[in-house]
Amino acid sequence: MTEIRLLTPTGHLGFTMLEPESFLRGMAQGPDFVVADSGSSDIGPYPLGADEPCSPVEWQTHDLEIMLVACRRQGVPMIIGSAADTGTDRGVDTYVQILRTVAERHGLPTFRLAYIYAQVSPDEVRRRLRTGVRIAGLDGRPDLTEADLDRTDRIVAVMGAEPIIAALEAGAEVVICGRSSDPAIFAAPLLWKGLDPATAYYAGKVLECASFCAEPFMGKESVLGVVRPGEVIVEPMHPGQRCTPLSVASHAMYERATPFFEHLPGGVLDMRNCRYEAVDERRCRVTGFAFQPEPTVRVKLEGAGKRGERCLAIVGFRDPDTVARIDAVLDWARNKVEARFGPGGYELHFHVYGRNGVMADLEVVDRPAHELCVVVEGVAPDRRTAAELTAMAARQMFYARLPGTKGTAGTAALMSDEVLPARPAYEWTVNHVMPVQDPRGLFRLHLTTVP
Repeated sequence: MTEIRLLTPTGHLGFTMLEPESFLRGMAQGPDFVVADSGSSDIGPYPLGADEPCSPVEWQTHDLEIMLVACRRQGVPMIIGSAADTGTDRGVDTYVQILRTVAERHGLPTFRLAYIYAQVSPDEVRRRLRTGVRIAGLDGRPDLTEADLDRTDRIVAVMGAEPIIAALEAGAEVVICGRSSDPAIFAAPLLWKGLDPATAYYAGKVLECASFCAEPFMGKESVLGVVRPGEVIVEPMHPGQRCTPLSVASHAMYERATPFFEHLPGGVLDMRNCRYEAVDERRCRVTGFAFQPEPTVRVKLEGAGKRGERCLAIVGFRDPDTVARIDAVLDWARNKVEARFGPGGYELHFHVYGRNGVMADLEVVDRPAHELCVVVEGVAPDRRTAAELTAMAARQMFYARLPGTKGTAGTAALMSDEVLPARPAYEWTVNHVMPVQDPRGLFRLHLTTVP
């Protein structure tokens, strides 16, 4: 094929519901494939560690139903990556069951379904460590150790294009993937059709977040990519959006330390020489991308483990003197908690919104806002201890002894004099890359027919 048309309706299926009008407008353009990602590590370690979705199953069903019905009625293959937010085996099974239910509800003709598991046993990773395999850390982490695995509840491997290509070669019309590289789910059908890796992976990079590459900002709207060797043209399907050289080029910087490189299993997408040109008022053409293959295929591993039970409390401050000395207030509360519970065995965090609640120490603040909201977060081995230390930290801020303060009136305002139970606290324990001989080796492909 000299031209392949990819339609993507959302950058994170089910996170919030997609907009059906622009998707159906895109389906009218005759796409060759519909591709959507459904997961991310942006949502934090809890969903992976606890193996729970971060979005209601009803929202995920909404998106899958709209996509599946349109795709099967037009005979367009559909690929979904990182099923149910984290791409665990449970997430894949959930999506397979949703598709079966939707197909039966709408009386869809029989189709070939592939589903690919990406969950990896910590014992399998431990076995490889013991054979001398180096599993290198990302983002400044040291190499993986068995101690890291001891703190890990669940691991997924991030698949590249190869397992998806195998599913397409086996005749799959719908592919549900476990955890997968965002660009790879788009690149897979392009590589399968014979396009070069640079074009395929760049198309995946620019399309992965759907309408985020267009302006003005609109979430959950569809974007069409027209892909030819050495060239990708992107067009938004919402009539009020446009893909311009600025909007498309700026998307290369979205969630990236550098706008020039995208690391993938088996190589690096090089965007240093990309050229962005307006085709017309609504379409942008991109050329000049390159792909640098690497001699060793390395697959990213993501793992999470539970740290403890977690509670929250919310305290507001409006008094100018107290706002100016908020650190002294937090120190007072922290010291009172330590006097009660000792110096360790728990975690206590104060998130100060109005000063640096979002960016913490990365924030540069000349002076805080006129009012502050402090979210107290307590983590402990059991729920009772977490609730007590969180309550003590919140209430002690009301009683902080600041020099010159004559009473408690106006110092702190408890939004509600209660502790709010929260989901357990999890941490990222694995953020590493593992060398593999076969890029399909960690992933388990299954084929079935639906209904």
